[in-house]
Amino acid sequence: MDIGVIILAIIQGIAEFLPISSSAHLIIFRDLFGIGIHSVSGDLALAFDIALHFGTLLAIAIYFFKDFWNMVLAGVTKGVKTKEGKLFWYIVVATIPAAIAGVLFEDVIEDAIRNNFCLIGSALIIMGIIIYLVDKYSKQNKDFSKMTFKDAILIGCSQVFALIPGFSRSGTTIAAARGLNLEREDAAKFSFYLSAPVVLGAVVLSIFDVETLTAITSHLSIFIVGIGVAFISGLLCIEFLLRYIKKHDFKLFMWYRVLLGIIVIVYTLIK
Repeated sequence: MDIGVIILAIIQGIAEFLPISSSAHLIIFRDLFGIGIHSVSGDLALAFDIALHFGTLLAIAIYFFKDFWNMVLAGVTKGVKTKEGKLFWYIVVATIPAAIAGVLFEDVIEDAIRNNFCLIGSALIIMGIIIYLVDKYSKQNKDFSKMTFKDAILIGCSQVFALIPGFSRSGTTIAAARGLNLEREDAAKFSFYLSAPVVLGAVVLSIFDVETLTAITSHLSIFIVGIGVAFISGLLCIEFLLRYIKKHDFKLFMWYRVLLGIIVIVYTLIK
C-alpha cells in the first residue's frame, strides 16, 4: 500500500471541513508535489477523489446524525413551523444553486483550471483574506432561529465559487454566513450540513459512471483504505473546528492559505 494514499486521505478529511479547500489540496499534493501519484494518477485519481469525498460524507452523516434525523423529520411533517423544519428547507433551497452550477460547469472548470496551479494558488490567497476580513468585520447577532430563506439562498449561491479549486466550499459558505452575521459556530454547522447533499449528489452520479466503477473494483483495497482514513480524519476535524471557533477567529486559516498559495505559485514558476 502506497503511504501516499493514506496521506491524501488524511488531507481530504482535514481540508474538507477546514476552510482551506480540499480539492486544491488534493491537486497540489498529488499532481504538483507527487504524493500518491504512483497509486492514484490519471483517471484513477478522479475516482479516488470521489471515494475520499464519500469518506468525509460518512463523517458528516455520523457526527450530525441526530441533527439530520430531526431536521428531516420536522421538515417533512411540520414544514417550517419549527427551527429544525426551517433548517431542512433552508438546506434544500441552498443546495439548488450549487447543484445547477455543478451539472452545467463542473467539467468545464475542471478542464480549464485543474492544472493551472498559479490560479489555484491565487484562489487560496484571495479567499483566505476574504474569509478573515468578512469574519472580522461581521457581527455575531444571528443564530439558526433568526435565519431566513434569503440567507440560505445567498449562502447556497456562494457554493458556486467552490467549483474553482482553491476557493473552498466550506470557506465560501462560512464566509457568506458570517457576512450575513450568523454566529461562527452556526455558520460552520450550516456549512457542514450543506456539504452532505452536494457530496451525496456527486457520489451518486459517479456510481452510474462505468469508468469510475471499473476503477473502484480494480483497486478496491486502495479505495477502502482511502474511505476509512478520510472518514476518521474527517470526524476528528469536525470536532476540532467546532471547538476552535468558539474562542478563535479565522486568522490561522488565512495565514496558512496565503503561505501555501505563495509556495504553490513560486514552486510552479521555478519548476
